This record gives sequence, structure tokens and C-alpha cells, in this order.
Amino acid sequence: MDNTVVQALIMGIVQGLTEFLPISSSGHLILVPYVMGWDDPFITSLAFSVMLNVGTLAALLLYFGQDWLRLVPAGLATIRDRSFRHEPDRKLAWLLVATTIPAALVGYLLNDVIDEQFHGTGPDAARLVAAMLVVGAAIMWAADRWGGQSRRIGGITFPLAFGLGIAQALALIPGISRSGVSIAAGRIAGLDRESAARFSFLMAAPIILGATLFEIRKFVADDTAVAVSLGPLIVGMVASFVAGILAIRVLLGYLQSHSLTIFVVYRLVLATAILALVWLGH
Repeated sequence: MDNTVVQALIMGIVQGLTEFLPISSSGHLILVPYVMGWDDPFITSLAFSVMLNVGTLAALLLYFGQDWLRLVPAGLATIRDRSFRHEPDRKLAWLLVATTIPAALVGYLLNDVIDEQFHGTGPDAARLVAAMLVVGAAIMWAADRWGGQSRRIGGITFPLAFGLGIAQALALIPGISRSGVSIAAGRIAGLDRESAARFSFLMAAPIILGATLFEIRKFVADDTAVAVSLGPLIVGMVASFVAGILAIRVLLGYLQSHSLTIFVVYRLVLATAILALVWLGH
């Protein structure tokens, strides 16, 4: 099998699992090529990254398809009637809109700065990811230890939704983890673990969609883009889709009766391993 196809398969699986498990997809997509010594420009290209995001977005929309078939019409009905009419779906639709505002603003205004400062494949990028894995682990541990369990999704207010959106914006830094920081923020706000994860996944869809469209625009305008290999592109996208479905299902089931401790430990072990590799001159 062609090396590029194998690498695309591995990267797709990594993207799908780490996009939804609270361990940082962007961090892992930087680390895997670095650790494996991959230098194929296609594997680290914007085009391939976009298609991996398309795969995980498709997984998210499919898994929560019934929710979105209710929420989108409910949100539009709110505009028409200018009222929530005490319907939970109408309120939830606009709560999700509120969560997208901070990340959308930060992403639009600072996207180029973040790409320049925080993304790469060398030892400096690896050290940054390691540091952010530790920071994210500390946030998750504290939130899970001291967060309440009394609030459900129906109890989320608009100020709280906006605050969760601010937390989600922090995930633009590789190693933090969008799902990890938003679940942690939900736990700090008193959401039980499953509700925090479910709301995190719902609020992820519009952000991932917007980010994907933004990256597609950049890719189309990039005259220096690498040649696109259709086979590896499809392999990576399908792998990220299948792995994403699995990760969502596993995490929602796991958090019904377990804490975030296993992910905190994983992040700390991975950060230690990364720093050891960098120190050894990998």
C-alpha cells in the first residue's frame, strides 16, 4: 500500500478520535508527523486538513442529526415569531448561536497570527503542544473535581452560553482541546458530565462548519498549494468520519458513569513523552 495512503489513514483515525475525545486533535495532528518523521507535504497540507475536518463534521451532523432537524427549524421559528414561546428547542438553538460568537470572532481576527505562532511540525511546536496538554489537563482535573452536577442543558443561560463559547475559543491553541476545555467549562458551570459533553458536541458543529468553510476559502486562494492526491484524501476523510462516530459514542457512554481522570492522565503521560523525545533530539 502506498505510504501516503497509510499516512492518510492514520491521520484520519487520529483526527476522528482526538476531535471529540478531550485530548486535542490539533495537537495530535502536529505530533504524529513529528514523531513518525513524516515529511510528505500533502499530509501536512491545508487541503488534507480541510478534508479531515469535513469527515469529523459529517460524523457530528450524522450522530446528532435528529437534534439538528429540530433545532434549525426551531431557531428559524423564533425569528419568525420573535418569541421562544417557552419551547426548549427554540432557546437551545439560540444558545448555540451565542456560543459561536467568541470563537468566530477570535478565529476571524487572529487566525493568521495563531497559524504563524502556534502551528508547525518541529520541536518548538512539539514543546508548545506538550505545555498546553498539561495546562488543559489541569483545567479538566480542577473542573471535574470541583464542578457541580446539578445543572442540565435546559438550565443553561445566555451569559453562560457565551462564557462556554469563550472557553471554546481557547482551543485554537494546539494542545488545549476544544472538547476538553468546553466540557471543563460546562462542569465548572455545574453541568453533569454527560450534559457537558453533549452540549460541547452540539456547540462544536457550527464552529467546525465555519472553520472548514474559512479554510476552504484560504485553500482556494492559495497559489502555492500542494498537488492534491484524491485517493489519500478520500481515505483520510472516511477514516476521520468513522473514528469520529466511534469517539462520540464512546465518550458519551463513558461519561455517564466515569470521570475525566483517564484523559487527564493520558495528557500528562503524552506531554512527558513528547518532552523526552525533544530532549533526546528526536
